[in-house]
Amino acid sequence: MKEQTYKLDGEKSFELNHIFDCGQCFRWNIEEDGSYTGVIKNGVLNVKKEKNDIIFTGNLDGDIKKVVEDYFDLNTNYENLKNALSQIDTNMKNSIEYGYGIRILNQDLWECIISFIISANNNIPRIKGIIDRLSKKCGKKVIFNEKEYYLFPTPEAVSKLSVQDLRDLGLGFRDKRVYTTTKMIIEKQVDLDKIENMNNSEDIRNELLKLDGVGPKVADCIMLFSLKRFDVFPIDVWVRRVMNDLYIHNEDETKVDKKHINKVSNEMFGDIRGIAQQYLFYWRREN
Repeated sequence: MKEQTYKLDGEKSFELNHIFDCGQCFRWNIEEDGSYTGVIKNGVLNVKKEKNDIIFTGNLDGDIKKVVEDYFDLNTNYENLKNALSQIDTNMKNSIEYGYGIRILNQDLWECIISFIISANNNIPRIKGIIDRLSKKCGKKVIFNEKEYYLFPTPEAVSKLSVQDLRDLGLGFRDKRVYTTTKMIIEKQVDLDKIENMNNSEDIRNELLKLDGVGPKVADCIMLFSLKRFDVFPIDVWVRRVMNDLYIHNEDETKVDKKHINKVSNEMFGDIRGIAQQYLFYWRREN
């Protein structure tokens, strides 16, 4: 690993708090200067915005420009996506104006699977704490800006932990799920390389659903946040609420089922509904 810096000029669709605080990632934290530092598969990275410049500094494996372009999906034109979605209706336009700097990250598939299993019936501070403790327990140490950070552990490293080890890290009922899923991945009962090369979203979802602790919502989060499947629409309480308020109008929001929401989202937003979901989710939750 080596310390490197890269500067990106004039990217309009890139606001730090929009990206890191929209619920898609758990290993990024704000610094006193307003920058964010995160631990990713390749190492540790700090992102700072100065006027129209975005400055990336990190201790990383690989070339920082390539790492950043992949992780932040810089080859996707978000201005075009926002323009297309803004034409749909005023609600979509308003949500995009509010979260205009959102980008969907390309996170590591293995890490994303375990992170979103941990996220089930959990809150973000607690999710972050569990992931940090797991990483410190068996992840590789990286020094950056004279601080210690720990990469997310490999499947092989996690497979050496017992259910009790995982319980001691605070996973609660998720301990057995993480244990079983890790074993399934190690034994290739579910092949992550195969999943990454699959083209059909339904086939990918069916593979992910084999994993212990992965239900439809978690599967959709994994697909959106690590596999660039923009045609999925993860549904949690905030998404159900905003979709009902804006488009479905059922007097009892709790009676709106996910099939109905998926049908409406598909009709309205088509094959980029995953990106629409992020704007709507962030807009509703933050307001």
